[in-house]
Amino acid sequence: MNGSAPHTTAPATPAGTGTGTGPAGPTDVDYLKSLQRRRPFGVWFKDKGWRHLVGIIVTVFAVFPLLYVLSAALNSTGTLVGSNALFSKIDFGNFTALFDMPSRPFARWFLNTMVVGGVTSAATVFLGAMAAYAFSRMRFTGRRFGLLSLLLLQMFPQLLAVVAIFLLLSGISEVIPALGLGSQLGLIMVYLGGALGVNTYLMYGFFNTVPQSLDEAAKIDGASHTQIFFGIILRLVTPILAVVGLLSFIAISGEFVIASVVLTDPDSQTLAVGLYSFVAQQRSENWGVFAAGAVISAIPVMALFLFLQRYIVSGLTAGSVKG
Repeated sequence: MNGSAPHTTAPATPAGTGTGTGPAGPTDVDYLKSLQRRRPFGVWFKDKGWRHLVGIIVTVFAVFPLLYVLSAALNSTGTLVGSNALFSKIDFGNFTALFDMPSRPFARWFLNTMVVGGVTSAATVFLGAMAAYAFSRMRFTGRRFGLLSLLLLQMFPQLLAVVAIFLLLSGISEVIPALGLGSQLGLIMVYLGGALGVNTYLMYGFFNTVPQSLDEAAKIDGASHTQIFFGIILRLVTPILAVVGLLSFIAISGEFVIASVVLTDPDSQTLAVGLYSFVAQQRSENWGVFAAGAVISAIPVMALFLFLQRYIVSGLTAGSVKG
């Protein structure tokens, strides 16, 4: 009647749906989160829960054998059956016995493995990188045939040539004993011959991802192929070099068949061949000591992986942001 606006009452706001401007009371985001927390278990499991279940199953499947071997290594009963109850007994008797056997020099085997694995991995990376650079950057007669030959050779595993390797090294022993049967240098040469093919082809594909404009710019500045290779290319392909070196070291550390044929002297054997002697005889099996040696032999591989991981990750991250 007096011209003023009619008085109206604002509708009540449901609890928990405030705008959050007041001193107290949840915000809209908190309300939505509370609704999410109230989802039925079946809906949550269908959306995300099954992924957690699969992850737990895969983790248990992968970790259980490692725990079983570690439990057997820490149980000095000497049998795997006694280790069914994981970590029921913990002692270091197997590790002590591992280094107290004069007829089975574990420390010597460990050193031999590091030498053979380290030299072979380094030589594989270096020679494979040079061959991959030549196939990727140079054009010469027989280039296509060489690439096809590397690919076809991978169809035949190195295990098929064990007899030929034995006869070849046996003949070389009569001329050059340092490269013949029973020598670690001969074993390294055999490993290099079998690993260069697949590693060269693997690095060749990675080298092709490096722009050739970098090579052309370096050539304009007067750089040679050697300067381009060591100064530019190797710095850009560090991830593949780390991967090839790691895979080569892992494969060589666990290789048994060829090493057992070539290395006839117990003092020159590697860990894979030497540890087999603990369980080779049926009536004198010592699985506890064997498990202790397996645990120690896994340490260098883990250390090398952790060391090279930063190069692999940094290389992949750097490559993802380059335009």
